[in-house]
Amino acid sequence: MALEDNRPLSPHLQVYRLPLTAVLSVAHRLTGLAIVLGTVLLVLALFTVAAGPQAYATTYMLLDSWAGRLLLIAFTFALYFHLCNGLRHLVWDMGYGFELETADRSALLTLAGAAVLTVVTWLVALL
Repeated sequence: MALEDNRPLSPHLQVYRLPLTAVLSVAHRLTGLAIVLGTVLLVLALFTVAAGPQAYATTYMLLDSWAGRLLLIAFTFALYFHLCNGLRHLVWDMGYGFELETADRSALLTLAGAAVLTVVTWLVALL
């Protein structure tokens, strides 16, 4: 049996726009992975402290570069996003916030909270 060329196709990811809650669900998993990788890097950085001043100086130079700072800021955002989204899921586990409007509002609040906490953390750290 031959397939007809004019049959409708399922929307592709390039056409279909995922809901914000689905995007945050994927982001939650990705930030969890980023936190694991960042924690491994943090442990390696702590090993360089124990290894002596020369090793620590190299680590400090790398982390103090623009790429290192960007990596640290991204790690901080990942931590705060994962925390805020985890709190959002905790509220869901209690049976609240499933209405579409509330879920979208809590998703935006999660993103805003993570951004604000990241900025405040870095402002305090740079003082």
